[in-house]
Amino acid sequence: MPPLTSFPPGGSAVVVGASGGIGGALVDLLLQDPSFTTIYAASRVPPTLRQTGHLRHLQIDITDESSIAAAVVQVSDPVRLVIVATGALYGGAIGQPEKTYRALDGAALLESYRINTVGPALMAKHMLPRLASRGRSVFAALSARVGSISDNRAGGWHSYRAAKAALNMLLRNLAIEVSRRAPDTLCIGLHPGTVDTRLSQPFQRNVVAGKLFTPEQSAGYLLHVIDGLRPEDSGHVFAWDGTRIEA
Repeated sequence: MPPLTSFPPGGSAVVVGASGGIGGALVDLLLQDPSFTTIYAASRVPPTLRQTGHLRHLQIDITDESSIAAAVVQVSDPVRLVIVATGALYGGAIGQPEKTYRALDGAALLESYRINTVGPALMAKHMLPRLASRGRSVFAALSARVGSISDNRAGGWHSYRAAKAALNMLLRNLAIEVSRRAPDTLCIGLHPGTVDTRLSQPFQRNVVAGKLFTPEQSAGYLLHVIDGLRPEDSGHVFAWDGTRIEA
């Protein structure tokens, strides 16, 4: 994809969840972009990525605030772009997406919030102060269309929907607060579409032809969306094609 043109040159970019499919693809594309002098790939385990002189790995667990704090102090200023590319729909303590309220489980709900909402919120707490206060900066987190309350026609997937809706509200709050200090800083949510990763594999059967993206496709779309957003777009959620998703 062509280089990003909306960021002042010479800043750093941070991708959280770099060992995942979308996160790894984002890092790979950003490494090719001359806008950024250093790319930080943050994950629990080092990602399998093309090594270059301006790639740094940060050991991080988004559910552990002490690990976030320890990682953030290693990031050099100015930080121009942070993308939190983490999330979980099923597995582990979350279990399977609920098809009915009868399947609701308190521990699963809390785990979904811990990963999908609390983790990105803690990243914002520690990364927003590191963003450049002058000139364009962006804090973005992967959300999902199913987190839209007004767009919900199917129901189900209670914990995931609720956790992403809560994330969207947090991003809106962050955008309002940050705008008072740094009016050119955006806080946004991004819906990557249905991407051929582990998260979507059990649910790919009903995807419309041509709408199952590779991680590389989705990452390219998302960076293109970020590049085209304006300050007034801060606090909203945008799909891979640039359309705004209503709350």
